[in-house]
Amino acid sequence: MPYIKKVTTGMIILFLLLTVLPHQTLALGVSARTAILIEQESGRILYEKDAHKKMRIASITKIMTAILAIESGKLNETVTVSERAIQAEGSSLYLQKGEKIKLEDLVYGLMLRSGNDSGVAIAEHVGGSLEGFVVMMNQKAQEIGMTNTHFSNPHGLDDHEDHYSTAYDMAILTQYAMQNETYRKISSTKVYRAPNPNEKWDRVWRNKNKLLTSMYKYSTGGKTGYTVRAKRTLVSTASKDGMNTIVVTLNDPDDWTDHMNLHNYAFEQYDLVKLKGQGTLNKIGNDFYKGKVFIKRDIVYPLTTKEQSKVKIDIQLQKPERDWKKVENVPNVVGELSVKIANKNVANVPVYFDNGEVEKPKGSFWELFKRIFFIASGVNQHG
Repeated sequence: MPYIKKVTTGMIILFLLLTVLPHQTLALGVSARTAILIEQESGRILYEKDAHKKMRIASITKIMTAILAIESGKLNETVTVSERAIQAEGSSLYLQKGEKIKLEDLVYGLMLRSGNDSGVAIAEHVGGSLEGFVVMMNQKAQEIGMTNTHFSNPHGLDDHEDHYSTAYDMAILTQYAMQNETYRKISSTKVYRAPNPNEKWDRVWRNKNKLLTSMYKYSTGGKTGYTVRAKRTLVSTASKDGMNTIVVTLNDPDDWTDHMNLHNYAFEQYDLVKLKGQGTLNKIGNDFYKGKVFIKRDIVYPLTTKEQSKVKIDIQLQKPERDWKKVENVPNVVGELSVKIANKNVANVPVYFDNGEVEKPKGSFWELFKRIFFIASGVNQHG
């Protein structure tokens, strides 16, 4: 019998997105060439339209650039802006050659004002060179399960033919990035001030994401994009009553409206339901395990009203070995709890034995959630 042990983030994401329940495929009036709507923590797909089609993605590329910069641990370092950076075409922070600027400020400029010069400066500092950073981008994409993506630059300009992704893959990337507190803070910032070393006034950057700044009260962030070839691209995140959602549209002439409609669809049609609470498992038939086995997390999942009556929970435990009379001989993981809804598997969670080696969950769900933001069982803030 298989037991869940340690798996990579990418494997978790792939599992979630490939084993979720049937999702909406009917037209919701979405103008985008391709689109996807997922519930953030579980990864359940709630709507999709040609979500695996490879497309140009424009500046939503910068989500990858931003998260790599944040994860580098170099946000407090000073970057010297190169000639190559200031020559970047399109949207710009108007950086000057040789100026010194904090990497953190560059990331804010990248995400709020979509500065292409900022993207190159970040890439050169974090990756050692633009080309080295592109290698990092593709390594991270592979790590987190973006199987139909290839990056060729840090900003999304149409300067390469092999720079592309899909709505599905960009949802995976956003889901991954939203684990990071610093990314969430930057993505949700409406206005940011950065020192200007060559002028008496600060730079002031206002976020281009109109959903966040004026149009949609449930918006929590995202990234806009546009090039002549990619057309309008948009990633947005939203939250209502504890449910967090991600929408990605590619080549969408009416993206603001489509995103609001898709987020609202999720909030109106689905509820977050706690399927199983963390802690000791009750009603265990085997006397050896009674009062001694537990799961470390709540299992919370977005469900329609009809689906809520179709939940089935199954617990499979190993047959106790003879030498398990000594508690130290009992392995940490002794089984698996699985959740099925309408005969579709939606969660597999390891069952732990209280042998003194595994820390049992303590405190409220909120405290646990802060420590384990992104997990295979689909924990969300509601519950």
